Amino acid sequence: MPLNKSTGNMYDFITHTWNTIKGECPHGCSYCYMKRWGKQPPLHFDEKELKTDLGKNNFIFVGSSCDMFAENVPFDWVHKTLEHCKKHPENEYLLQTKNPDKLAMFFQMLLNKYFSLCTTLETNRTYRAIMNTSPSILDRVLSFAKIPAERKYITVEPIMDFDLPEFITMIKHCNPRKVNIGADSSPKRNKLPEPPKEKILELIAELEKFTTVVQKKNLARLLK
Repeated sequence: MPLNKSTGNMYDFITHTWNTIKGECPHGCSYCYMKRWGKQPPLHFDEKELKTDLGKNNFIFVGSSCDMFAENVPFDWVHKTLEHCKKHPENEYLLQTKNPDKLAMFFQMLLNKYFSLCTTLETNRTYRAIMNTSPSILDRVLSFAKIPAERKYITVEPIMDFDLPEFITMIKHCNPRKVNIGADSSPKRNKLPEPPKEKILELIAELEKFTTVVQKKNLARLLK
């Protein structure tokens, strides 16, 4: 099967996406971009994807359509996926999750320099009606901070209203190499509690004191 080229509101550094674990994400976040294609099929593992030639010199977002480290995703599915990545060490791979506690279980497989680890922190607050069953922000921070990887990223997307001192402390505790900040791409549909421009600019200024900040293109809507 061919690799999917990166399109839409993806990270600029990502060239392709690859998904072995497909279907409805267990976290059920209200803003999930997959909802635009309607109800997803039940969670399943697509064995055919293990025949995919991942090529070389690519930066592949593995599990872009469903959080492959969600609590009830079978261990074996994740293990098979990572083993296939390791067969193509000429690439780089992004592993992003809202459940870094489970990601940490696979850390011994991820010591290679071609894996970058990322967690999502949309805010420091817990908006349970929006985040549904995904781990709390505090749980994500505590788990991600314990992972002794060098290539750690944090994604603040879709950014939601936050408390600046607390949010800065949480992000700094994770020691990220880079923080990506983006906004909701479907604001009319999702109606998220978004922070004002001034607050976002203050967040960026504080983050730049200790890490690299990348503003995704969709953030421009909130910075007008």
